[in-house]
Amino acid sequence: MKIKKIAAIGAAVGLLLAGAGFASTASAEPVSNSYVAVGSDTLQDAMNALTNGTSASGSYVRVLADGKSIGNFDAFGSAAIQAKSNGPFFARPNGSGAGRDALRRSIDGANWSINGNITPARSIAGQVDIARSSGGPGTNANADGRLLYVPFARDAVAYAYKGGTAAWATLTPAQLKGIYEGTITSIDGVTIKPRLPQTSSGTRGFFLNALGVTTPSGVADASNTTVPENDATVLGDGEIIPFSAASWIAQANNVAGVNTVAVASTVQLGSPVAGASAFTGTAPSLVPNASYYSNTTFGRDTYLIVERARVQSTFTYTGSPAYDAVLANLVNSSSLTSLTNFGNSPLAPGSVKRKFGFLAPSSTTPLSAYAQG
Repeated sequence: MKIKKIAAIGAAVGLLLAGAGFASTASAEPVSNSYVAVGSDTLQDAMNALTNGTSASGSYVRVLADGKSIGNFDAFGSAAIQAKSNGPFFARPNGSGAGRDALRRSIDGANWSINGNITPARSIAGQVDIARSSGGPGTNANADGRLLYVPFARDAVAYAYKGGTAAWATLTPAQLKGIYEGTITSIDGVTIKPRLPQTSSGTRGFFLNALGVTTPSGVADASNTTVPENDATVLGDGEIIPFSAASWIAQANNVAGVNTVAVASTVQLGSPVAGASAFTGTAPSLVPNASYYSNTTFGRDTYLIVERARVQSTFTYTGSPAYDAVLANLVNSSSLTSLTNFGNSPLAPGSVKRKFGFLAPSSTTPLSAYAQG
């Protein structure tokens, strides 16, 4: 299982994290003393670097919340986390969908659950402030929405595969669709077995949607898999799985905390985009291929989701909290001290994100969603 933990050092620096089993009263990770971010595995490493502090860009960059550290919780780790001091332990949100829903439950106070399973039932009101999402709101976009999707960076989705033949490096979308629907079981005479990450994975949903796959009949455990996304070590011979290009690049460049793609002599990143690979160069100096990332099918913007009323002073609704200027700055792309900034200066968060395989988002315009919170 993919677990990335970057330790906090000292009172003035470091990320405050939390995590423990439901039955535990002790925490292996400290709790946040300000805001809490959960959700997407794809964004977590870049967010870890930004919130802990990093010199990956050549200059030291760290994003703080009015001088306080931000708690950025990995998608995988202990079963439960305690996000804030004296707060409840609750199931760790493991992916974009789970992060979004945990934010919604933090807003409305309803019991938090993952995949309909609440163990035990408990409110997480006020425990989550930011949700990392590798995809946009889709059909949940709404001009009166209570959530705001703020563009974070541009990513792209490819696929990792182990074994096979040279033909496996450039599978077409039609071939991938057949593989995941179970109508194609071999490529170039070699049996191919498709796999998928866990159901809350934004990368999983994006990949299947890009292929036009509604029912992934070719994946035996599609409905109950717990496989983490962006982990090359889960693949056996002849297997294939969707993979974030940014995550592959960050891992290969040794800036992500772990490097599951170090097995690249046997696991490769394939491209469904004709004539373009997801990156150029050789590790540890890979860079994103802009032509691949700009592809309208496999390129994607990623987002940080926040409660709209807390960051837009002109938007209110019954029961909405007061405008929060500090949180608003954290998602203000024009601010050099924000998580969503994508400036070119070595001191800008955008320079850090580039080292983690991201490019600037196609738009900096936030998207509102979920009229009912």
